[in-house]
Amino acid sequence: MAKIELIMPKMGESIMEATILKWVKNVGDSIAMDETILEIATDKVDSEIPSPTEGVLTEILFKENDVVEIGKVIAIISTEGEEAAPTPSKQKEQKEEAAKGAPAVVETKTPAVEKQVMQKAVSSTPSSSSDRFYSPLVRSIAKAEGLSQVQLDSIAGSGAKGRVTKKDILAYLKSGSNGHTTNGSVSVNQPAVATSNPAVSPSFSSGGHEIIEMDRMRKLIADHMVMSKHTSPHVTSFIEVDMTNVVNWRNKQKKIFQEKYGQKITFTPIFVEAVAKAIGDFPMINVSVDGQNIIVKKDINIGMAAALPSGNLIVPVIKNADSLNLVGLAKSVNDLATRARANKLKPEDIQGGTFTLTNVGTFGNVMGTPIINQPQVAILAAGAIRKKPGVLETEYGDVIAVRQMMFLSLSYDHRVVDGFLGGSFLRRIGDYLEAFDTSQEL
Repeated sequence: MAKIELIMPKMGESIMEATILKWVKNVGDSIAMDETILEIATDKVDSEIPSPTEGVLTEILFKENDVVEIGKVIAIISTEGEEAAPTPSKQKEQKEEAAKGAPAVVETKTPAVEKQVMQKAVSSTPSSSSDRFYSPLVRSIAKAEGLSQVQLDSIAGSGAKGRVTKKDILAYLKSGSNGHTTNGSVSVNQPAVATSNPAVSPSFSSGGHEIIEMDRMRKLIADHMVMSKHTSPHVTSFIEVDMTNVVNWRNKQKKIFQEKYGQKITFTPIFVEAVAKAIGDFPMINVSVDGQNIIVKKDINIGMAAALPSGNLIVPVIKNADSLNLVGLAKSVNDLATRARANKLKPEDIQGGTFTLTNVGTFGNVMGTPIINQPQVAILAAGAIRKKPGVLETEYGDVIAVRQMMFLSLSYDHRVVDGFLGGSFLRRIGDYLEAFDTSQEL
């Protein structure tokens, strides 16, 4: 009987760990090939991990909310018909409950000292009159907020089998429904008790200020941004680009593209095409730094920052962007953006990026100074395209005309990209956009 190790996958070059959000399968469950086993999360993506084989889940090595290093074994799958007993022995069940944070109850004879320790453990955790399971995180929040077991049992759970999640208990606390507890009774006339530990849950001060704990993704993004600024001396250069030809061409082609391919064509694939061409001209932009060494990347894999419904950003990657035509780029952009908004990106979709593009114009911003997505050395921001008066050179002299103008800004790592390289690369992107072939058809 073969046993297959399920490994925590690598979710990106700069990501070294991931958090287990939920085990979709339990020990003893049969699993089909590519069937989802668990859900994990990093600062960049929430992802479902599929089974690499068909078999039975025989062992789970980490609990939900555990942070696990990339490459570690997180579960064992048995193949060729080997099954695990879905109902563990009473002793094993007690150990599992203890590992989950529930008080251990041992029926065998126990020395007096062990009994005292056991009684202390039981009394420190709210006892439940039901069989409802509460995670250690939920119990710790309940304890910090002074919730009684009656109050805890009254919270409606949105998790599997009605389990109370962190979101549920925080919403309960925020609503002020917890009140003040006296001998297990609830008085809703009393305000919610603020915790002294702001990392546990939102709380309110007497001045009416709200303290909101960062969610998991926001914490990791914050750490990643601080690390990037600490690692790379950032320099930002700006140019203004005449996008009139691009705008006019897209206005003519977008209906044709929609009818032919069933998709919209945005400005993003046009930006990606220009960036890929410019990287081909200036390959030292497509690098990373390893100590005193510069690693030149042969593949041109362009990440595009996409906004999630939560407001956080994720960077799916268009692999080998220089080998795709405009239609191929448009399809890749639409596919990645759609799956990003639906939290359907796969781990490989956010791996291997060598350069990043962010379109701040979608927020109505005219320009920005983006932070480098480590371990890359440059990131481009495209601003909003706006009508402005511009000077045109004609055979009859200079004239002022209404033009569609856009700012581009490039932040780069001054350890390896100096002003000449960064400025020249940025100008070349602008040149490709202004020389866009308006005669091409999709």
